[in-house]
Amino acid sequence: MTGILTSGLEQGLVFSFMVLGVFVTFRVLDFPDLTVDGSIVTGAAVTAMLLTNGWSPALATATGTLAGFAAGTVTGVLHVLLKSGSDATNYGPKLLAGILTMTALYSLNLRIMGLGTSATARSNVPLLGEPTLIESIENLLSIELTTWRLIAALAILALMVKLVLDWFLHTEVGLAMQATGDNEQMIKALGVNTTIVRIAGLGLANALVALSGALVAQTQGFADIGMGIGTIVAGLAGVIIGEVLFGSRSVTWVLFSVIGGSVVYRLLIAGALRVEQIDPTDLRLLTAILVVIALATPTVRRKVVRM
Repeated sequence: MTGILTSGLEQGLVFSFMVLGVFVTFRVLDFPDLTVDGSIVTGAAVTAMLLTNGWSPALATATGTLAGFAAGTVTGVLHVLLKSGSDATNYGPKLLAGILTMTALYSLNLRIMGLGTSATARSNVPLLGEPTLIESIENLLSIELTTWRLIAALAILALMVKLVLDWFLHTEVGLAMQATGDNEQMIKALGVNTTIVRIAGLGLANALVALSGALVAQTQGFADIGMGIGTIVAGLAGVIIGEVLFGSRSVTWVLFSVIGGSVVYRLLIAGALRVEQIDPTDLRLLTAILVVIALATPTVRRKVVRM
């Protein structure tokens, strides 16, 4: 039981940055961005490549995060080039822009992981023996990060990122970003350049996703080209579960809900995988079932109250 709890908490907090990124695209910008399946690998690949080439863990992680920002801005630019007319409800160009960037990132990530080696491209970069951000924190504080201490450190980092994101969304730019997702035509009439706002928002969201990828690579000890498969579904699961369980009364509160949803989702997955009848290959099926349950819960709840 303790193993399930610690595993779920650690994984939930590591992936909470990715879920925050998905929240920004889907809830704030109203943009179904599929780039995240590629940008999470980009963050891991860039960080792993730099670590194996002697970079400091902090600088490598920051660079991986910036690479995710670049991927998000590419999606934003592609959307500008592909969109037809000014119909804010037209999701075709939005989906296509994300798909194109995600597809390009697959090949690019293979190239990135092959840099500094004799291979042109690699699908996996092991980090065994390489310095990581966790070891840097241990050296800085002169303590060993046990499982619970690591969970506490990740929780503090998640809280710091949440507070910064909360502050940003209440700035003039952040409010314009929220307004762009709610009513693009209205905010355009007020003189806001929604194109730049959306590109910046996509960059921010994918930077958070890439940060998650960088941390996943360092906690798991490797970066792999397949680690991004199903990221968008897992991110949506965290967002939806958090909103259903903890509510979404305000932006400040919903950011807490999203982090909580990420942790709950990983706890449920960790617990389910301990059941003998369930294999790791059933993970995607479990994710789909959890998302369906989370989506159906509010409707069922309303119907029960009316009865």
